[in-house]
Amino acid sequence: MQDLSARWLFNGPLPLTQRRASAEPHVFYYLVNEQRCCETSARIFINNEWYDSVSGKTFCTYNPATGEKICDVQEADKADVDKAVQAARSAFSLGSEWRRMDSSERGRLLSKLADLVERDRLYLATLESLNSGKPFLSSFFVDLQGTIKTLRYFAGWADKIHGTSIPTDGGYLSFTRHEPIGVCGQIIPWNFPLMMMAWKLGPALCCGNTVVLKPAEQTPLTCLYMGALIKEAGFPPGVVNILPGFGPTAGASIASHMGIDKVAFTGSTEVGKLIQEAAGKSNLKRVMLELGGKNPNIIFADADLDLAVEQAHQGVFFNSGQCCTAGSRIFVEEPIYEEFVRRSVERAKRRIVGSPFDPTTEQGPQISLEQQRRVLEFIESGIKEGAKLECGGKAPFSKGYYIQPTVFSNVQDHMRIAKEEIFGPVQQIMKFKTIEEVIERANNTVYGLTAAVFTNDISKAMAISTAVQAGTVWINCFNALSCQCPFGGFKMSGNGRELGEYGLREYTEVKTITVKMPMMNL
Repeated sequence: MQDLSARWLFNGPLPLTQRRASAEPHVFYYLVNEQRCCETSARIFINNEWYDSVSGKTFCTYNPATGEKICDVQEADKADVDKAVQAARSAFSLGSEWRRMDSSERGRLLSKLADLVERDRLYLATLESLNSGKPFLSSFFVDLQGTIKTLRYFAGWADKIHGTSIPTDGGYLSFTRHEPIGVCGQIIPWNFPLMMMAWKLGPALCCGNTVVLKPAEQTPLTCLYMGALIKEAGFPPGVVNILPGFGPTAGASIASHMGIDKVAFTGSTEVGKLIQEAAGKSNLKRVMLELGGKNPNIIFADADLDLAVEQAHQGVFFNSGQCCTAGSRIFVEEPIYEEFVRRSVERAKRRIVGSPFDPTTEQGPQISLEQQRRVLEFIESGIKEGAKLECGGKAPFSKGYYIQPTVFSNVQDHMRIAKEEIFGPVQQIMKFKTIEEVIERANNTVYGLTAAVFTNDISKAMAISTAVQAGTVWINCFNALSCQCPFGGFKMSGNGRELGEYGLREYTEVKTITVKMPMMNL
């Protein structure tokens, strides 16, 4: 396998040496005689300026397709969080440029940011693939498109957030205002760095908040590049601050900081619990959590089998299986079970694993060596517990953190691979007989993020979608997400909603104002 990332990044249409001056902190490399040379470490973005960490510490970020170091990144910790919160609180203070700005102007700035992301789409997609390992075409057509659409969607909402007048008894006029919460901490995952940044940044800025944002330590580069675009778009200093660092230090400081009014987190349920605990022990800041999932995908015998096989395949293996929405518990009705397994194995064997910058690649590496080892350990546990390994199950290359597309059949509900979130390219196929049985089994989990059902019977589809405990249910499709529709989970998959009009509610406080009006009822 040949890794093409360096040649794509440095010999492409947007060579780093020709970037604008505004992007100077993000120019991680330049090309000198076909060699990559580190020009500067990626720095912390506070108050529209670039800083080294207070401690002077840095950490390395890696290319998961090769395991090679990309560059050093300044490591933010508590002192840097304090500095960023101070900047964000100043930007949010009464009389500040941001607080006095018309809501329509906030929308214009968000729209401008979307335009800048679209302008630099090729560069950002390349950087996203280099740092996360996802195929470039997926970065360009899924992640970047989703980022741009989300920013534009919330730009359109900025001057349309309003309260209502309320009829009350007596001579009073009552009405509500939707006001920004204040300083919002936002902790971004490594599986969709740019898109998750847009999901959180868009509504927060639309509603007039200020932000202290921590990208995942595995994938900080595109989030930091966004800092330059935020400044170029014209956002006032302190409105957005970006702090690369680690969860136990920078992340914990955000969750427990007395100067932060709300924290939003996407990631594991285990860390989500810690964040909610820290928020409760500090200032009872509002918490929004989008956490793990062990999502059921239910295939009835009357479904379009070709469609169901392909959608189930993509529903598990997309982004190397590193999706909280992954349909990893596939329940197939008994009459078609063997045929479904056969076709699923054939499709998995055809899936092309390779360099993110090879246009034929369907699946890139896992994010890290740690994650690769974790997924391989899950596969081993499935074999030991008696599931049938139909294909895959190994690391195909000596270089990079790849795993073969893996399919298990004869999976039982008590097995670890059927209960725990694997976050890797592992498909588990189970058998069911009745609709009552499959509903009970689908709901027998601590999670409740997404679910899907494939059938040509609308009555079955509606019965399943009503009965399953999940925040999103797809009928004859999978991963059909859009910025207009709310997204979030039941049970231990989190609380709150992102996207859509519901997502705006997570970033405003509702204030009731009542005026004494003696002549109100004339």
